[in-house]
Amino acid sequence: MSRRGASGRKPAVRSAKGGARSTAGGPAAKGKNGGKPAGKSASRGKKAEKVVFDAPTTVDEPRTLRLGAVPGATPGRWIDTWKERMPLVALELVPIPFAAQRTALTEGIVDLALVRAPFDKDGMHAIPLYEELPVVIAGAESHLLAAEELSPADLEGETLLTTREDVLGDLDLPTVPSRIPPLETLQDAVETVASGVGILVAPMSLARLHHRKDVDYRILREAPVSPVLLAWPAAATTSDIEAFVGVVRGRRATSSR
Repeated sequence: MSRRGASGRKPAVRSAKGGARSTAGGPAAKGKNGGKPAGKSASRGKKAEKVVFDAPTTVDEPRTLRLGAVPGATPGRWIDTWKERMPLVALELVPIPFAAQRTALTEGIVDLALVRAPFDKDGMHAIPLYEELPVVIAGAESHLLAAEELSPADLEGETLLTTREDVLGDLDLPTVPSRIPPLETLQDAVETVASGVGILVAPMSLARLHHRKDVDYRILREAPVSPVLLAWPAAATTSDIEAFVGVVRGRRATSSR
């Protein structure tokens, strides 16, 4: 006599261990409730809704790191490395005047900045990067340009112009004070030097920045250098700032801090 039921299917056969198995030899299909076989409606009915979990976005979201730079500072050497290492973080270069370098940081205009000494480090992290040599800027016809380098003694009797952007401070040179009040900008002073009035002493990068055909410069030995630092508010350190510090210090992408 046939053992098929009304449905035309063979009943499950008990294994030696008492568990149920299908007639095809595989384990019986189980549902979600206590290991019961899945019903016909579960296999052929409406598909279960797919659950999607929100991925964290705080780390990989595109964002911007604002890097301030005083005139003459040169961050270009680190920009390519930053783009390769941090493709999701745009590096925005923000020019800032020397007189407002600290304010730009405390007021949140920039996240970090290349600044010049003297710089008030109170509440700040400040990492020395490099030092610039001072140079003497003189008119193209000046006798001072006959030498490859100059010393303070070579400037005796020369009229020294100053500016409100002066970053070197008092150089204690044997020069003659100018009758012209401190000029507003370094560019104004270079234009005055080009007219044949006086000389100017400034960091080399600023001499290059304001170079003209009618002026030239020579390195001034035995004079204070101009330190350039990377600074940011100590209370506002972020992972992006730490990554940029790693770039300027020459760390590899896989190196630890």
